[in-house]
Amino acid sequence: MSVKTLSLRARLPFADHTIEFDETISLRGITALFGPSGSGKSTLLRIIAGFENRGNLRLTYDGDIWSDSNAGIFCPPHKRSVGMVFQDDRLFSHLDVAGNLAFAEKRSPKVSNPITMDHVVKSLDLLTLLNKFPATLSGGEKQRVALGRTLLTQPELLLLDEPLSALDIRRKAELLPFLEKIPREFGVPAIFVSHAIDEVARLADEVILLSPDGYVSTRGPVPEIFDTQEMHEFTGKFEAGTFLEVTVTAQDADFQITTLDFEGEVLRMPMVASLKVGDRIRLRIRARDVAVATSRPQGISIRNAIAAKISDIKAEEQTAFAEITFAVGSQSLRARITRQAVVELGLERGQDAFALIKSVSFDRRVMISALG
Repeated sequence: MSVKTLSLRARLPFADHTIEFDETISLRGITALFGPSGSGKSTLLRIIAGFENRGNLRLTYDGDIWSDSNAGIFCPPHKRSVGMVFQDDRLFSHLDVAGNLAFAEKRSPKVSNPITMDHVVKSLDLLTLLNKFPATLSGGEKQRVALGRTLLTQPELLLLDEPLSALDIRRKAELLPFLEKIPREFGVPAIFVSHAIDEVARLADEVILLSPDGYVSTRGPVPEIFDTQEMHEFTGKFEAGTFLEVTVTAQDADFQITTLDFEGEVLRMPMVASLKVGDRIRLRIRARDVAVATSRPQGISIRNAIAAKISDIKAEEQTAFAEITFAVGSQSLRARITRQAVVELGLERGQDAFALIKSVSFDRRVMISALG
């Protein structure tokens, strides 16, 4: 199936800056618009949806012109094959969940291969909620229903405007797996707006990083962009890290541990029940969650001691810290330790060493996503 494209050129003046955007997006998987508050992320999403039509705009979808301010062309929102999920659920309070879903299904356009009610209910785990009213649902449950209702409008493109921002950590963790599988489960690509690094690391295939002044700072695949200077300037060294591609090798239900193969080395983390042996997944590990040892530790609780070679050491002379880059097979891993530790351990480029990662750090610090 051919990949459709969306091209947007936008120039929108605001009081303190002007949004300048001129990008073409291949609509596959999830593309994230990522940046600080005020950078124009949600405004760009509203332009794509047809809710914003000011400034100098030209927007095309798969060659069809949706907006062209110079030519006086504007396609209204209801004629665009787009579905949008907002920060708030916007459910009909007088209808139960089944009624909310049926409302969308009855008004959806006729398509050759429709997304069905049964598919939505099963995939988003809504069966036990069908007879409940929105007021009785948790925030995460409401967003699952809102997502299902939007999918039943048969969109060709899904727009996600910070759908996790109103949820607490627990509810966010519950909703993330459902958002993650939308493109492959329903065949609907998505453009996702967020200013939360953990959400983007988990969900996105490609990132478009917006500067505070409203222009595109950089863009590209998630693992590459998260290792750029532009991303470090936005997130700070505190959030710097590395993406690892690993394979699930075992699930230990007794100890609730998932075991992974990382370039022949063993990684263990708290069990993710949805994973199966053989699944290939991507992990993001922050550099500050990695320690360094010059020999394999004995008699300690840390379960992950990865044999590696130090490929680079970058000392930050104006701070207490240094960044160590390890080569592990064809991949890399980074640690952020003190410059004093580098000297006292006698660390050098080319030296064999061990990268230590606490299993408990995976609970809070590591974002997991399945590789297609």
